[in-house]
Amino acid sequence: MTLLFIGIVIFIGSHLLAMLLTGPRDRLLARLGEGPYKGLFSLVSAIGLGLMIYGFYTTRGALEPDDYLYAPAPWTRHAAMGLVLLAFIFIGASHGKGYLKLWLKHPMSIGIGLWAVAHLFANGERPDVIFFASFLALAVLDIILSSLRGKFPHHEPQVKSDVRAVIIGVILYLIFLFGFHPYILKLPIVA
Repeated sequence: MTLLFIGIVIFIGSHLLAMLLTGPRDRLLARLGEGPYKGLFSLVSAIGLGLMIYGFYTTRGALEPDDYLYAPAPWTRHAAMGLVLLAFIFIGASHGKGYLKLWLKHPMSIGIGLWAVAHLFANGERPDVIFFASFLALAVLDIILSSLRGKFPHHEPQVKSDVRAVIIGVILYLIFLFGFHPYILKLPIVA
């Protein structure tokens, strides 16, 4: 699980530093320019996320008996599927100017939080809990800090943005359900 922890430190750490140290972040942004800053931040994030995913993946089949923290109830799998669908719709809403974005205020972070909660419902192994709890903590912290700073969307809502968010969310959900999970992760959801 070493790579998982290193990935968490890099990915979550870079996001926390950007959220908490706004002064140094703004100075670096001014010095580098928006494009290079975003490129560097994206590169560091991608490295951290890649290490998290690879580190998480390497734990499959290598768990000890004490790595099973809890046994999810049978209903949690179905609840997780519904929450993940909502999560993808909310993530889709974060890129538009719809009613959903105004209502949710932080649709990206809420979507990531729901995705993480869904996976915590359905998985009780130590690596799963560490992996998904990290994303949940980051999402909750982002919502809190953004709210304290008064960062809320302000726009004239358009229904077409909400329709687009739902369509994008459903398409992503189906891709993950029938493609990514069973063929890339080798963890089929639908039996």
